Amino acid sequence: MSIQLFDLTGKRALITGSSQGIGHALAGGLKAAGAEIVLNGRDAARLETARVELDARHALAFDVTDHAAARAAIDGFEAAHGAIDILVNNAGMQHRSPLEEFPADAFERLLRTNISSVFNVGQAVARHMIGRGAGKIINIASVQSALARPGIAPYTATKGAVANLTKGMATDWAKHGLQCNAIAPGYFETPLNAALVADPEFNSWLEKRTPAGRWGQVDELVGACIFLASAASTFVNGHVLYVDGGITVSL
Repeated sequence: MSIQLFDLTGKRALITGSSQGIGHALAGGLKAAGAEIVLNGRDAARLETARVELDARHALAFDVTDHAAARAAIDGFEAAHGAIDILVNNAGMQHRSPLEEFPADAFERLLRTNISSVFNVGQAVARHMIGRGAGKIINIASVQSALARPGIAPYTATKGAVANLTKGMATDWAKHGLQCNAIAPGYFETPLNAALVADPEFNSWLEKRTPAGRWGQVDELVGACIFLASAASTFVNGHVLYVDGGITVSL
């Protein structure tokens, strides 16, 4: 097998929620593999900072929870700059609360940010990919696609939906030459998990619960993303790839 299978030179990748955290790391990894990256976020100032940090040519500010805005941004970009060959649906949020006290507005925000965004951006990009007969869509799921913990039931529901929407995308779009897969990270040190990282009791639990005995580092997700974005995965479709230090396979 040639290493050229993983070369992304000449490809263009849009990464949603790429101003920080996992999206920022994946954007940098795809760029290092040769792809031209297009960053996305709602905060224009933070997005511009990330663009400079990653030396990216394009930063596309739009709200992934707004279906019309996502489609207008994608259609406009393709008309002006050309094809988006790879989409990483990374934008997401968390809200922790006992389920019996969970605010209804927070539940709705989780649905819009974690699952509606995958549909909105995925559909907008796929319409162009289908016309070209090729494309890669990578959705960011979670260990919570398969497991649950107290205080995050709605988040768990959204990530289960991301995994199943990924399967649905593959079922509908594989015949058009698209590969649609998901990466399911375990517990990684990110801004989203800052409160947990700072909690000694949670850290102790996590180290005992995870066979690898530690938090993941965001750069450890890059290899999986490059694999699913590249020619190395042309017959991989509807798959959820867990990158979790073994937490989902161990009691």
